[in-house]
Amino acid sequence: MPAKPRIAVIMDENTSVDGTRYDMTKKYFVAVHRAGGLPFGIPYVMDMVESVVDAFDGFMSVGGRFAFPNEWFAEGQVSKAPHSERLDVELALMRGFLERNKPVLGICNGMQVLAGLHGCRLSPDVRAMGPHILEHDKRDHLHPVAIEDNTRLFQIVGRRELSVNTFHREAVIELSDRVVASAHAADSVIEAIEVPSRRFALGVQWHQELFADQDHPGNTIFTALVQAAGQSR
Repeated sequence: MPAKPRIAVIMDENTSVDGTRYDMTKKYFVAVHRAGGLPFGIPYVMDMVESVVDAFDGFMSVGGRFAFPNEWFAEGQVSKAPHSERLDVELALMRGFLERNKPVLGICNGMQVLAGLHGCRLSPDVRAMGPHILEHDKRDHLHPVAIEDNTRLFQIVGRRELSVNTFHREAVIELSDRVVASAHAADSVIEAIEVPSRRFALGVQWHQELFADQDHPGNTIFTALVQAAGQSR
């Protein structure tokens, strides 16, 4: 029996307190394992980056809250989040996997990192984008997202709408010519992106991992990640 694809999962931390602990839901690991992969948590150790990129078949960038570079934001705006040593390690990992054309999945904060790395622009406060903007930072709240035809995400989930959770403060508001928006909320907030030049580089704004133990159609995203990782060997 062939070995299961190995997925590197960068750890999150408790930046909302003091940043002294790795702190994340187990469901990221559950989601990857149920999709047929072997998930491994990766700490913020820059010396490990090259070895991780060499040894693993795919990369998942998880949710979190930390400051992004000022140039990633729309003119006149800057991050309102705390600084973290996670940023430099995460950028090195994501660049490494993308350069090897190994699959990358970004969830919430991870989608924003994927976007910023490819020249997109962010808003630090989604609610400040206008009075029409829905509440996007509310745990246990669900809203629909419309999935664009002719996108990788549509091929993966096989439907034009998903009901997803929503708790994020920042949002991608301007796309570069290297990135495609593959899903939107009803208020036009970008809910998923992909990088067509890569074999598998997908970001979703919602926390799909929280549906890992449910029969949710979006869980096929993890299946697609693991399958793409299996093809990286």
